[in-house]
Amino acid sequence: MDGGFAEYVLTEAAFAGRVPDGVDPLDAAPLTCAGVTTYKAVKVSGARSSDLVAVFGIGGLGHLALQYAQIAGATVAAVDVVDAKLDVAKRLGATYTVNSAFADPVAEMQWLGGADVAIVLAATPKAYEQAFACLRPNGTLVGVGLPADNIMRLPIFETVLRGIKVVGSLVGTRVDLAETFELHADGRTEIVRETRSLSQVNEAMAEVEAGRVEARLVFDLRP
Repeated sequence: MDGGFAEYVLTEAAFAGRVPDGVDPLDAAPLTCAGVTTYKAVKVSGARSSDLVAVFGIGGLGHLALQYAQIAGATVAAVDVVDAKLDVAKRLGATYTVNSAFADPVAEMQWLGGADVAIVLAATPKAYEQAFACLRPNGTLVGVGLPADNIMRLPIFETVLRGIKVVGSLVGTRVDLAETFELHADGRTEIVRETRSLSQVNEAMAEVEAGRVEARLVFDLRP
């Protein structure tokens, strides 16, 4: 149903997911968006143990994507343009971090042998093109971020001759959401979040647009 930024909403019961006991509602909010979206992206990628997964964009989605990749057994390289977000990635277990504002992520990833998987959460075509170039032969590029500039350059020879797969991943299913909740209830994921009151909605939007938020903002509606 239409509506949002409200204390109560009306929805079809068949499409309402139950938050398990033991999951903080303030954690459940990011899990139902960033969590299920990146969990599905990691599933789509086919990441497994011994893989190197490059996550482009460490924020509300990326800090969870790197955790799901690690749960799958992969080694994670985090790529962003903000050192504070890369610090979060390190704290959450990323083995490698690259600030692409100062270093070439393609050279860094290829020096490591190339990424088996690159998951793009950043909303720029440049990030997509860098992620593609980071891949080793038979690697997989998973697109999640939606840039306003809707076009990326895809080199045909490299795609064909190196067996590169390019796939898109959009949110997830109710089963994916249930699994996302289960992982969090088991203590296997951590939500990086800050809370705001509903009266601060406009200021919160401005903070996100200015890139001043480490990961996620959550409205706490409790009195």
